[in-house]
Amino acid sequence: MAGARMGGAERFFERLSLALPRAGVEVLPVIRRDAERAARLAALDPVQLGFGGPLDLLTKPRIRRVLREWRPDVVMAWMNRAARHAPAGDWVLVGRLGGYYDLRHYRSCDHLVANTRDLVRWITAQGWPTGRVHHLPNFATDYAGATPAALPGTPPRLLGLGRLHRNKGFDVLIRAVALLPEATLVIAGEGPERASLEALSRECGVEGRVHLPGWRDDVGALLAASDVFVSSSRHEPLGNMVLEAWGAGCPVVAAAAQGPSELIRDGETGLLAPPENPEALARGIAEVLASPARAAALAQAGRAAFEKEHAEAPVLSLWHDLLHKVAPMAGRS
Repeated sequence: MAGARMGGAERFFERLSLALPRAGVEVLPVIRRDAERAARLAALDPVQLGFGGPLDLLTKPRIRRVLREWRPDVVMAWMNRAARHAPAGDWVLVGRLGGYYDLRHYRSCDHLVANTRDLVRWITAQGWPTGRVHHLPNFATDYAGATPAALPGTPPRLLGLGRLHRNKGFDVLIRAVALLPEATLVIAGEGPERASLEALSRECGVEGRVHLPGWRDDVGALLAASDVFVSSSRHEPLGNMVLEAWGAGCPVVAAAAQGPSELIRDGETGLLAPPENPEALARGIAEVLASPARAAALAQAGRAAFEKEHAEAPVLSLWHDLLHKVAPMAGRS
């Protein structure tokens, strides 16, 4: 995996790598050099390589050497750059996609794994055989019972999570907060849009009610302290944050991007609003804040969906079954 230092796909790679051994699967992570990620994966003794751009001629042969020594049954290429560098060999090569990526990066793969059903449909529509494309959902950390964090401002409190990037639609969320005069908003994340979001908060007159604390490691505590989790993304192939909110028992209001639209049963496990629509987003948030009973029902239904489809145990079972199904020497430990 050669992903960014932070991000939902990267965090799930770490969770899955650490969880698979508990399902009886031996794992060797091969990652882009990152001391903090390597420390989190230290129990698996990860290999760190360069994973550079087109001029990187060293990473692929080094991966091949590592794999020939380790002799895996299955190699998982986690997103585009890993797929470009992953070599063919005496193993099954599986590409894992968490978005609508350019499939030319995966031409060497024997199978593809997608984390939403819509991605599976999209991949097979481009000619991939249905028997070689598999849907495996993500699992999120179970934050039930987390101790609430101390958050700035006064209730009601709204929470956004993710990279400060235009795709996340935090500008739409700030405009929605301007329509909710009592609400405090915390957006936990970092990225290139920080300055523009701060300027927008001043322009909307909500700078005292919008807080950008940067990346936080205490996501469960943030969710436990929040009245509503809001996903405002313009583009969101899955929405790991929705799963985390469900696991924490926090009601969800989301813009109807691809992933949240697939995950959320509108009006049951969360509320959906049209993307790019601060007024509709504000109405959804206000509906949850106005009724504690409504908020509790949404949180309870979200938690049930989490336990059934996105907790560690059911998802690990699916991964275990697929890896053994595609392995060239099924049953070899």
